[in-house]
Amino acid sequence: MTASTTRRTTAARTRTAAVGAIAVAGALILTGCGDQTNSGSDSSSSASTSSAPLADKLPKEIRDKGVIKVGSDIAYAPVEFKDSAGKVVGIDPDLADAMGKELGVKFEFENGTFDTLITGLRSDRYDIAMSAMTDTKDRQEGIDSDTGKKVGEGVDFVDYFTAGVSIYTQKGKNTDIKTWSDLCGKKIVVQRGTVSEDLAKSESKKCTGGKKIALESFDNDQQAQTRLRAGGADAGSSDFPVAAYAVKTSGGGNDFQLVGEQVEAAPYGIAVAKKDTQLRDALKAALDAIIKNGEYGKVIKKWGVEAGAVTQATVNGGK
Repeated sequence: MTASTTRRTTAARTRTAAVGAIAVAGALILTGCGDQTNSGSDSSSSASTSSAPLADKLPKEIRDKGVIKVGSDIAYAPVEFKDSAGKVVGIDPDLADAMGKELGVKFEFENGTFDTLITGLRSDRYDIAMSAMTDTKDRQEGIDSDTGKKVGEGVDFVDYFTAGVSIYTQKGKNTDIKTWSDLCGKKIVVQRGTVSEDLAKSESKKCTGGKKIALESFDNDQQAQTRLRAGGADAGSSDFPVAAYAVKTSGGGNDFQLVGEQVEAAPYGIAVAKKDTQLRDALKAALDAIIKNGEYGKVIKKWGVEAGAVTQATVNGGK
């Protein structure tokens, strides 16, 4: 999620930037977010720390457990969601599975509300948060983007993807909406704690003539989509991969349409507590390894999101 703090603030997600990236949406349909489940294929469960090439980079307690606990909002297709059999699938679980083979551990995804994931990191409920979370300076420093006040220690990020924010409407309706400024006097639905929410608040302050943007925020993106589908708003907004997937799949492609261009392109990052520098560096090494060996590219291509691919892992690359 493009996380807020403009998908997501201190507790939030942008969850791509290139011209022509909307073409990615066509590929999404071809391939097709508190419970706990293992990510990716079953092969990850057989990973052995004794044979994994990067196992020695992990903290000993995680090597001994053989598990990395992942906080994630598992309702954000195609980044992470549950398939018809209830299995957690998507870009993040597939990347985690590939990284797990390098590290010799399983990534165990636990469902949580997006704007509580960083709190879960602070309380050690999770080892990491991987949930289309945008890497921002506010999140790194523990700043609430709404108030500008420090609310926590902040987190470190291992950046692994790039995504922007898109607007979508009911198909064939509100054709006058092309940009964020066109939303003045209209109602938009978003997921709480995301960059989309931040953008709506920011743009509303710029509206003139008393025509502010009416904003309704939900715990997850699927709830926002349901509200828009029922005609309860003029537009919705979410990270481009998610908006494109919704446009292609909801109602067989008949419910929604993308409008305008994506904005606020920023990196998705795996969030790690500031104190867990060894884990952070191990994740970076694993991500670099799967980029180099081609597994990263296979996942990105599988989900049709090549426009957001990165060529190397970066720590705290968000602005």
